[in-house]
Amino acid sequence: MLVGCGMGLLSYVVPVYIAEVTPKDIRGGFTSVHQLMICCGVSITYLIGAFATWRTLALIGTIPCLMQLLGLFFIPESPRWQAKIGKWKECEASLQCLRGNNADISNEASEIKDYTEQLQRLSESSVFDLFQKEYAWSLIVGVGLMVLQQFGGVNGIAFYASSIFISAGFSGSVGMIAMVVVQVPMTTLGVLLLDKSGRRPLLLVSAAGTCLGCFLVGLSFLLQEVTPILSLVGVLVYTGSFSLGMGGIPWVIMSEIFPINMKGSAGSLVTLVSWLGSWIISFAFNFLMKWSSTGTFFIFATICGLTVLFVAKLVPETKGRTLEEIQASMNPVSLERRVPFTP
Repeated sequence: MLVGCGMGLLSYVVPVYIAEVTPKDIRGGFTSVHQLMICCGVSITYLIGAFATWRTLALIGTIPCLMQLLGLFFIPESPRWQAKIGKWKECEASLQCLRGNNADISNEASEIKDYTEQLQRLSESSVFDLFQKEYAWSLIVGVGLMVLQQFGGVNGIAFYASSIFISAGFSGSVGMIAMVVVQVPMTTLGVLLLDKSGRRPLLLVSAAGTCLGCFLVGLSFLLQEVTPILSLVGVLVYTGSFSLGMGGIPWVIMSEIFPINMKGSAGSLVTLVSWLGSWIISFAFNFLMKWSSTGTFFIFATICGLTVLFVAKLVPETKGRTLEEIQASMNPVSLERRVPFTP
């Protein structure tokens, strides 16, 4: 229970913190490193778990937790959060520390200050305030990406990959090793490309790849006596494609699109939706597979196909823009309506 509470908080706070402290031209890459570290950690855990008992594995897991806890005493607070609570001197000091002693932070500090002063005229928003029309686009994008990410079948495939391979007539151990081999390099590639290609192109390629992967796995069950190798190819295509974009980019975008007065309530809602979706798919996957293995993966393929349309129609490109520019473009009505004009 404690691990679950801790991970629930970290899964949202870490990408938000990274997004708030990094420069706009490298923000995507730095934020998606969070997903890369998760990917590496899961892969290492799989390898250690093959040789160690679960108690030993749990004790080993305390080591990075303690390292992170100690490291938090040596990192600066988010300048945007300090600006939000009115600590302007501390905000500038943190920003200078993050950018380097010789960096000129005047323009960035001024933009943060101006935007925060506008938002300070608004009261802290609750979860219910999220459902106002001015926040509709941000909410649809944030929640929609998390729903599509989870209902595309990722946790069902990740948690039951070995069973999928065996059911399709392929070696479970060989398939699991191949998944780990594919996952880390593709996540690394996504980190390297994110601030070059942009969020939308990577999401489109990633979602299309997961759609193809699920279709191939469904086809392997449909033609099981002919081509069991399709199960391996399909899962690897799905895993690689998901690692390239859909695994990390929804968290990157979620950390960018909500204004600072909404980040607490919006982030809580989006994170809740993500973990709830994860639980539903993890719980329902075995029942779906008993119902129809072919049908299960064709359903996942359909959802992944809908993800392509969702990204193409609704998800904005946030590459190379400051958080203030992104939030002002997505939520302009909130400031126009609720902030009085000052000549």
